[in-house]
Amino acid sequence: MYKYILFDLDGTLTDSKEGILNCLRYALEKMGEPVPGEDVLTNFIGPPMQQSFMEYCGFSKERALRAIELFRERYEPIGKNENAAAPGLPELCGRLKERGYVLALASSKPEKMCREICLRFGYTPYLSALVGSPPYGDSTKADVIRDTLGRLGLTEQDLPEVLMVGDRKFDVLGARECGIDCVGVEFFGYAAPNELQEAGAVSVVRTAAELEQFILNQ
Repeated sequence: MYKYILFDLDGTLTDSKEGILNCLRYALEKMGEPVPGEDVLTNFIGPPMQQSFMEYCGFSKERALRAIELFRERYEPIGKNENAAAPGLPELCGRLKERGYVLALASSKPEKMCREICLRFGYTPYLSALVGSPPYGDSTKADVIRDTLGRLGLTEQDLPEVLMVGDRKFDVLGARECGIDCVGVEFFGYAAPNELQEAGAVSVVRTAAELEQFILNQ
């Protein structure tokens, strides 16, 4: 039975596609770089952004960091507001907390932004830990999950009771590296077909109601 539920942010608790893609286009245009199509840009939603710029744009680490600076130049005042709560997720978090589950955020997004977004959409009161990435660096999803487990005071003995909830393979693989299960969510179609299943998600759900039933039935 799961007791601790860790949530990803982009694509899981929120639909952040519009803001992220607009800010990616802004950054690449500012750098004089070609702007890939939406199918490529959507791959940026979920994994650490430095990794994505290096993988999908062929940037060096230094150029990727510059692109991140430009991304945030638009994201912090504008892009973070081009966002919406995932349907039914704030209410689900409230019900889970009432039932005694311990909820936390484990996101690759910089922690300052995570805090602002969770507060805006009403998630903050339900989260016992709210964990994001450092502003810059090479943090992986596994690093973020380990940090979250540490802030919750969990040990290796608690791992069978911990469930990660995320929308990309990075959530599944990071959870596996940390020794916990991950349920995949396909709320907005950010993942490639069968991406979550092939990464090893224990289940894949498509609505808040399906996610709730999965958690309660364990």
